Amino acid sequence: MITFAAVGDVGPESADVDALFAGVAPAIRAADLAFCQLEMNLTERGQRVPQVRHTSRTHPDAAHAIRRAGFDVVSWASNHALDWGYEGFFDTVHALEAAGITVVGVGADLAQARRIRVVEIRGVRVAVLAYCSILPADYWATERRAGVAPMRALTHCEPIEPDQPGTPVRIRTFAHPDDLRGLLDDVAQARQLVDAVVVSFHWGIHFVPAQLADYQRAVAHAAIDAGADLILGHHAHILKGIEIYRGKAIFYSLGNFVIELPMDEEHASRPTFKELQRLNPNWEVDFTSNFNFPYDSRKTIVVGLLSPMKDVAG
Repeated sequence: MITFAAVGDVGPESADVDALFAGVAPAIRAADLAFCQLEMNLTERGQRVPQVRHTSRTHPDAAHAIRRAGFDVVSWASNHALDWGYEGFFDTVHALEAAGITVVGVGADLAQARRIRVVEIRGVRVAVLAYCSILPADYWATERRAGVAPMRALTHCEPIEPDQPGTPVRIRTFAHPDDLRGLLDDVAQARQLVDAVVVSFHWGIHFVPAQLADYQRAVAHAAIDAGADLILGHHAHILKGIEIYRGKAIFYSLGNFVIELPMDEEHASRPTFKELQRLNPNWEVDFTSNFNFPYDSRKTIVVGLLSPMKDVAG
């Protein structure tokens, strides 16, 4: 029996990253295995790519602080993974690996991004898989291109009143069939190799309280049907619902954990930021703070479990 801890988005910008984790590191280090989602490039190289709306980066040494905080496995399957091009992408992977961290959800091609990473502790084997549904153009890995393991979703706008042009629509989302087949194949293969299968998804509707996209529940249920024991969701930057399906826990969004967002007047005046700000009515800017997220984003949890992922405690 081992203990497993998981948290959501991590993106430190401060020079003293250890200080950001100081209050929670003892609890994370107490677990036999700990997971987080990385939201920031660890690089001093590269150029910001044009298709990204907001991005930041920090020194590669932050990887060692993440490891000192107690994290063993980090998902880099993020909508920020290629914000600073391939130099930033691979610098981040190399920094994490040099710190002794297992990196999941990314690779030099699709096969590498989807590879099953297995961690064994005291005879208990745990597979961790990671996928991303929030994908700027060309961020997903292909047979010939580096990137993140994709779990794309397709969006359909359904008129609520088809005979009334210009009236509101109902948004429907569906899993990309090829990505879903790949995911289910990965989970089924992992199920044959290990005692527990953990699947991480960077997905969902950011900043909007409670609301889930259709594809999230469908993909989560399919993953559990294929053999997953635990679903860890993130990206929304706020907490969202928890579901128990066939006795397995689905955390649709773990929220922010240790993440910073400094703001200046130029950033706050950008149309792209104002579009985001409208998603949450409680989002106010404080130029003196390094945490410019909505109030709801201050709430977080640490998921704690006992292998084989049967007992859940928030």
